[in-house]
Amino acid sequence: MRISAAAALSLCLGLAGTVSAQQADIRVDFQQFRLPNGLTVILHRDTTTPTITTNIWYHVGSSRETPGRTGFAHLFEHMMFEGSRNVPEGRIDEWFQEVGGSPNGSTSPDRTNYYQQFSSNALDMALFIESDRMGKLLDAMSEASVDGQRDVVKNERRQSYDNRPYGLADQVLIEALYPATHPYSWPVIGYMDHLSAASYEDVANFFRRYYAPNNASLVIAGDIDMPQARTLAEKWFADVPAGGAVPALQASPPRVSAQKRLRLEDRVQLPRLYMTWVSPAGYAADDAAMLVLSQILTGGKNSRLYKRLVYEQQIADDVGSFQRGLKLNGEFRIMATARAGHTLAELDTIILEELQRIQREPPDGRELQRVLNQYEVSFLEGLERPSAKADQLNEYLFYTGRADYFNEDLARLRKLTPADISRAADLWLQRDARVVLSVVPAGKPELALAGSTPVPSQDLQSSPTARGKAPALPRNGGQAPPPELRAPTPRTTP
Repeated sequence: MRISAAAALSLCLGLAGTVSAQQADIRVDFQQFRLPNGLTVILHRDTTTPTITTNIWYHVGSSRETPGRTGFAHLFEHMMFEGSRNVPEGRIDEWFQEVGGSPNGSTSPDRTNYYQQFSSNALDMALFIESDRMGKLLDAMSEASVDGQRDVVKNERRQSYDNRPYGLADQVLIEALYPATHPYSWPVIGYMDHLSAASYEDVANFFRRYYAPNNASLVIAGDIDMPQARTLAEKWFADVPAGGAVPALQASPPRVSAQKRLRLEDRVQLPRLYMTWVSPAGYAADDAAMLVLSQILTGGKNSRLYKRLVYEQQIADDVGSFQRGLKLNGEFRIMATARAGHTLAELDTIILEELQRIQREPPDGRELQRVLNQYEVSFLEGLERPSAKADQLNEYLFYTGRADYFNEDLARLRKLTPADISRAADLWLQRDARVVLSVVPAGKPELALAGSTPVPSQDLQSSPTARGKAPALPRNGGQAPPPELRAPTPRTTP
């Protein structure tokens, strides 16, 4: 007998309420409390497997950096694995491996997180490590360790951005989409000249300002005893001193009133077309509609753009899209690679045709329901894993102010109508409100869309200021540290 994903989940997790393929009352039981130093702690018990996940979000990403000093949040993603006062260098990975764990971290424009899953008898050790690097990282950090991880980050940039086919496309797009002073206008990994120029004190001041308990939230999920987990959280984190108040990040969404066409020559075999629009912030109005629109356009072989470009007309090798809802605003992107013998102009024409069609004619109910069903099944399947729930609890808390946002998250999708999708597409994806990038093989500029402005690829490692594309700023990026900060193994980033 086959049962729905929602029904299966109710059996596994003990969800409350009426459960059906279309409606599930999701209850993820948890306790939330705040320590006197400001650290928010969330505990969730799931005994499906004898494992525990710890997941900490520091509310600092690349958007908290300043022009002239970028790449610091990602640098600390690496530095936090180098050891602290009571954790010797290299032992974090070793200790977690001994209890079946594999620690990792990631950085985005909005936040940095550190997470690991391990045997349920190792919670005391895990919280000791996490608290020691929160409160005592600087005791072990030195100019030599900063220089070592700075070199690791530079090498990661070379491998994943500068020397990777199409690897510089995202940087080119965001530099064109945002003004130079906007906190989303630089790549998460930073620029080479900023990384090189950063002093030890620059880096240490960044840590003092943002890596404090009052700017973080910790989720402990899995096979835990709730009172014991709370006792351990208080034991290891209560004496970590609070940092200064971190003001809310503020910046207006950029306005693109005229189409921008750019051309980047790269070591690629096939030309690829990128187009990016400003879109709604995460969990804001129309964010859900844009998520669904992305799936309608490119989510699988039955999606509109895949059917036309790849299957029917066979003029593209691939096509994809995404809605990326961030704290301040979002980005909606479509990218397609031309098949040999076909042009980016052909791809552009059909993509615009399909956008115009969905702007004029709402999708039928069956097409919308197919996408909503896919989202719901994926959402519910994710809740079977304590690690996924832990990260989701942190995400909801950060973006909505409420960790218990599961039902509201599904509800915002379920209530969408075909007219909502059409209206959102018309509002956010105007033809002339986009940045369009043609990435073409080196020496073949004619393969780009007509009227595209060339982007010199040889100096993209450096910041726009170093390239003469933005005004020079003071050494510290134009922002002095507050008085209290004026003190006398590589991770992958999604």
